[in-house]
Amino acid sequence: MKIMSRNFTRSEKILLLLLAVILLGLFYYKAVDQNVRNSIASSEAEAQSLQTELTVVQARVQNLEKMQKEVDEVMGAEGTSRMESYNNSKAEVAFLNDILSEAGDYSIAFSEVTRNGDQIRRAFTLSYKTANYRAAEDIMEKLCSGEYRCLIGDVNCSIAEDGVTTAKMMATFYETMVGGVPDAGLPEDSAKTKNVTE
Repeated sequence: MKIMSRNFTRSEKILLLLLAVILLGLFYYKAVDQNVRNSIASSEAEAQSLQTELTVVQARVQNLEKMQKEVDEVMGAEGTSRMESYNNSKAEVAFLNDILSEAGDYSIAFSEVTRNGDQIRRAFTLSYKTANYRAAEDIMEKLCSGEYRCLIGDVNCSIAEDGVTTAKMMATFYETMVGGVPDAGLPEDSAKTKNVTE
C-alpha cells in the first residue's frame, strides 16, 4: 500500500515552523513560566508572613527583656520587702520595736488578722513621738522599705512649737499562707466564705 506523501512548499514549512515555535512557547508559558511565577509569589507571601512573625517575636523579646530588667532592678534595690509566711507576727513586732527605738513614746495596737485566699493581712494602728518631723519621716520610710511587706495609710502628723512631732497612722503587714502553718489565730478564708454565701 502506498502512503500518500507530498513535499511541503516553502510557505507551508515556514507556517509549520511558526506553529511549532508557538506551541513550544505556549508549553513553556504553561508548564514553566506560570509555575515559576506562582512559586515566587508563594515564596514572597511566605517571606512576608515570616517577617511579620519575626517582628512580633522581636517585640515580645524586647518586652520580656524590659520586664526582666525591671525585675532585676527591683530585686537588686536596697530595702526590697518580702512577704513572709504566716505567722510572722513576732518578727514584725520585733521589727517595729527596732525602728521605733529612736521614738520617745509609741504605742502599737494590732487588729484582727484577715485572710483572703493565701494572702494574710495583719492591720495595726501606730502612734509615736519624735524630736522633729524628719525623725518621724525616717520611721515611716523604714516601715515602708523594711524587710517585711508593709503598706501605710491614714497618716496624721502634728508638730508642736518645740518641734516635737506626733505621728499616727494605720498600716498593714502582709503575709502569705504559702509555707505557713495554720494555727488557732488563723481566720477563715474570706474568699471561700464569699463564694459560699453567693
